Amino acid sequence: MYGDPEVHELREAIAALHGVDPGQVIVGEGIDGLLGLLVRLTVGAGVPVVTSLGAYPTFNFHVTGFGGRLLTMPYKGDASDPEALLSLARESRARLIYLSNPDNPMGSMHGPEAIRRMVEGAPEGALLVLDEAYAELAPEGSLPEIDPEDARVIRFRTFSKAHGLAGLRVGYGIGPRALVAAFDRVRNHFGLGRVAQAGALAAVLDREWPAEVARLVAEGREEIGRIARAAALRPLPSSANFVAVDCGRDGAFARAVLEGLGRRGVFVRMPGVAPLDRCIRVTVGRPEALAVFGAALPEALEEARGRT
Repeated sequence: MYGDPEVHELREAIAALHGVDPGQVIVGEGIDGLLGLLVRLTVGAGVPVVTSLGAYPTFNFHVTGFGGRLLTMPYKGDASDPEALLSLARESRARLIYLSNPDNPMGSMHGPEAIRRMVEGAPEGALLVLDEAYAELAPEGSLPEIDPEDARVIRFRTFSKAHGLAGLRVGYGIGPRALVAAFDRVRNHFGLGRVAQAGALAAVLDREWPAEVARLVAEGREEIGRIARAAALRPLPSSANFVAVDCGRDGAFARAVLEGLGRRGVFVRMPGVAPLDRCIRVTVGRPEALAVFGAALPEALEEARGRT
């Protein structure tokens, strides 16, 4: 049998978890899939869309693919700049304003007041797209309360991070009923298989597991920080399941470190634009994996210094 095209049980459970109406919940094939549907609904040829330079690139791919005009503002320090994003949105009359919070790729986070100011400051006709993929891993009390019927914002969550179900591709959005209902015009009604729906439903009902994962991730972030500091590098504060580590030079040097780690069997990522690309981005793993990283990092640094 196909999966339920209405995803009824899972939507009901998500709605109960967040204290909203099921009509304010849209479920789809991960946040990536839902971002694509949202852009398809709201962006046409030449329509301006605002995001941060170096932020999560998949959103940009959707905007470009549907003909939108992508406008970017640089990060301020190592975090997205809400005021600059709003200013650009007002100036350009942007339809969408994208913000990941906690941030990908830097791990930084804006608190509830900053997000509320963004919602209140969104220009008429603009929609704040709040990507909260790492929300369950953020410090307690750091997420804003938002009226799900507020037409100025839609927020997205995923089962790929704290729940550990990345391979099933399940995400959801919470927003006003009219916008959620519009997704029915473009979504793949049989896109979520029965196994994905059953797994996500079990995850919603198990509140102890994501809390345990969040605890283990916090411990892993501390260990990555310790390894980085022992190598005379600076770990950036993170509210996600990874830590951006400042390698202290430029992007070419950080890329040499990344390549050196790869030659030693350690896979890490890095931001794509300067000055963020002075960092490597290290995902939390099990203790034995972090021990391999800890052993490989000094060697990769020494090699990179010799090459650059």
